Amino acid sequence: MDIGGTKILALVDGEPGVVHRVATPSRPADLLEAVRSVVDAAAGGVAPVAVGAGFPGLVDGSGTVRFSAHLPGLVGTRLAAELAAAYGEEVWVGNDATAAAWAELRRGAGRGSSELVMVTLGTGIGGGIVAGGRLLEGARRFAGEWGHMVVDPHGPPCPCGQRGCWERFASGDGLGRLGREAAQAGRAPTLVALAGGDPEAVRGEHVTAAATAGDPGSREVLAELAWWLALGLANLANALDPEVMVIGGGLVAAGEVLFGPLREAFGQLVEAGSQRDVRIVPAALGPSAGAVGAALLAGSGS
Repeated sequence: MDIGGTKILALVDGEPGVVHRVATPSRPADLLEAVRSVVDAAAGGVAPVAVGAGFPGLVDGSGTVRFSAHLPGLVGTRLAAELAAAYGEEVWVGNDATAAAWAELRRGAGRGSSELVMVTLGTGIGGGIVAGGRLLEGARRFAGEWGHMVVDPHGPPCPCGQRGCWERFASGDGLGRLGREAAQAGRAPTLVALAGGDPEAVRGEHVTAAATAGDPGSREVLAELAWWLALGLANLANALDPEVMVIGGGLVAAGEVLFGPLREAFGQLVEAGSQRDVRIVPAALGPSAGAVGAALLAGSGS
């Protein structure tokens, strides 16, 4: 399953086919009951042999939640132990974007590679690392928090307490901020119209919709986001030297309107330029990736 800030999504056997969803409870005390209900619905009355859960935050080696911006009330919850008590010992609980990276390696856009970096673009930015065909989670299982690399120390404040984090520029929220700046400067009248005449109401969805429809001002905004995204990807490529970089999240729906300027900027920013030969591709498994990866990691891993 994939436990999100608004919904819990579950599927069976790691296949993104039939999916079961319930709303994430507003009270943290009700979460475990909701998790059990969606697992039972997905399993159809059959006892599962293994249960995996991707979680939006930092989960340590014992499967205990240590930090979550979206579900702060769950910090300290021994999620793996609770699931093991309900369903048996074959349990995996970890970061949702880390699980998505494994899913894309085994079943998605990274299939056939052994060196992969996953970057998920949502409200913020997350991700995962595969090196030598193995998932790398770090000493505390906190690896892949790309969104909080500082790319501009004088940039806008981030909820994490720093300034100029990558996700302030290259996430869905970052796109909305760039769109509002363009609207306020008079560079994107179409965005103002889509936002009901209020430049402050421009969101990332407005930019993506207008850009894919061909609006020049919105395409400029999306190209600006692509440059910031390429900057972070170039840093990751220089550090990790992956074969493939898989980009997930709702922004990938923009297609080549995003990926064209992204690949061009990446080639200019990464060391050795075109000689680096890194494939930058959209994720294949969509919103099911976290649940698919969690199921695979709970079972055989394949």
